[in-house]
This record gives sequence, structure tokens and C-alpha cells, in this order.
Amino acid sequence: MVRFKTVLGKHAQLDGVRARSEIAPGVAFEFIEVKRMPDAYRDMARTQPYDICEMAPTMYLMALERGAAITALPLPMTRRFRHSGIKQRKGLALASPKDLEGRKVGVRNFSVTAAVWTRGVFADDYGLNSDKVTWVTEEAENLDDLQLPPNVQRLPEGRKIVQAIEAGEIDVAFDGLAGAGDARIEMEELVTNHAEVEKAWFEKTGIYPIHGVIVVRNELVEKHPDLPKALYQHFVHSKQAYLDGLASIAEPSGDDKRYLRLRKFMPDPLPYGFEENKASLQALIRYAHAQGLIGKEVRAEDIFIDPRTANTGQVAEWK
Repeated sequence: MVRFKTVLGKHAQLDGVRARSEIAPGVAFEFIEVKRMPDAYRDMARTQPYDICEMAPTMYLMALERGAAITALPLPMTRRFRHSGIKQRKGLALASPKDLEGRKVGVRNFSVTAAVWTRGVFADDYGLNSDKVTWVTEEAENLDDLQLPPNVQRLPEGRKIVQAIEAGEIDVAFDGLAGAGDARIEMEELVTNHAEVEKAWFEKTGIYPIHGVIVVRNELVEKHPDLPKALYQHFVHSKQAYLDGLASIAEPSGDDKRYLRLRKFMPDPLPYGFEENKASLQALIRYAHAQGLIGKEVRAEDIFIDPRTANTGQVAEWK
């Protein structure tokens, strides 16, 4: 049995994948647990120590442009609209994301995918000029050669976004792992009617932000050309089992509740496949290029390879 070193986030739609380690006859996962998924993203971008790995899509774009021999399958892991997830100090009462101009906003690092989506969405929907925002970060970027714009300000080593908020130095920050999820100061959503706005955004654009994809080392695809299709089918079966039982979960998590809510206006809250996600993938490429994270706007179909339609053994090409 050939075993592939695999790192995946703890997503309920992957329970079936974890429960059956055999991918196809003779090949199986060797699951590796990591303390923080962002650390796995960074390692995969730099040295590719894993065979199969969940990876932040912005990090994938940046690594691929630098020559990383990896290929993403259109298997989005986490979905979340990005009008929400950026919070302001309670009582600040900014009227619009446009009002972020001239202010400081806390975020883990500049290239984190949540921030790329939010800056892009706010530019499209509210006219935000993100060059006029000071982006305050607490961690180094995952790729050392990334040239940051002058409006990115790194906190002193060891100092956290949460501490800057509690000291009154920052009034707005991303929530959760992207910024200030542990803040003791009371924070509230910047876009207060985000659920309504996000539904309208999806109906208008078809864009449904993606925060994780599955990548495979090209060497594996070359040695096992049928592996991408087997992986795709394995992940699809696991996801469908999750969705089939979603409404009957006794104690739903935050993700479960979000996907149940999204089912009210989209048939599949976790769509897999390239065509099903083309608008979202191309939008992220456009945003990453506009924000200076990649040097050109490539075609999504060249770098997110759908095993259902691709040539056997096809890998991503940055062209």
C-alpha cells in the first residue's frame, strides 16, 4: 500500500474522507495533524513537504507563480461570504466600508485569503481604495520575497492585533484566525446587514468566496495519473453524505448553521468542480493581482484542474 502524507482541516464534510483512508486500490492517505492550518499552507508554499494538502487559495496562487510543483483541484473546503467577518469597536458606527480609508485595520498578515476577498469585495461594492487603509499585521508573510505596499504596518515582534485593539490603537479588525478573534473588547460587524447584502451579491455576481482548496504535488500526478479523479470522487462522496445529514445534526456547529442558511438560496452550499466555481476562482485571481500579490491575471482553468474534464495526468500551468 502506497501512503500519501496528507494534511486536511477539521471540516465536517471531510468526515467520510478521514473514515476511509484508502483512496483507490493500492493507495491511501497518511493523515498528519498540524497545530495550525496556516502553518501547513506556508510549508506547502515553500517546500511542499506533504503529498496532498489543504491550502489557502491565495497562497497557492503565489506559490505557483514562484514555480511550486503543485496542482489545485477545484475542491473548495471552506466557504464564507466576505461582507461579514470584519468588525469594528462597538459604538464606532462607521457608515460604510468606504469609511475605512484613513484608518488602521488589523489582520494576521496582508496576504491572508480572507483579507484578499474582503478588500476586493469592498472595492467592487463600496468603492474602497485599500491603498488608503493602513493594514496592521502581526505575522510575517508566508513568502519572504513578497514586496508589501507601503500602507502595510507590522506590529513589533510578539505583539498581537488583540493587544493593539485593547490598547485603543486599532478600532477595526478581521475576526477569527484572520485577526482578532480573541479580543475582549466588544466588537460588531462593520456591515450590519451582511446576510442581506451577501445574498444580493451572490445573485448579482455568482461569486461565492473560497478559503481553502486541495493541492497535490505534481510528482504524484505524474506517477499516479488517475489519482486526481479518485481523490475528486472520494471527496464528493464524503461531502454528499455530510449534506444529506446536515438538517438532522443534533448540535450543529457554526459552519453547519451557515450552510443550512445558505441552502435557502443555493442548492449546494459546498459546490465542487471547476465550472461550478469558475466565477469565484477567477474573481480571486483578479483580486490577488489588483492587490499586488501576483504579477499577472492568469486563467483559472489553467491552474485549477478538474479531473472530470482534464487530460489524464494534467497539472497546473502558470502561463
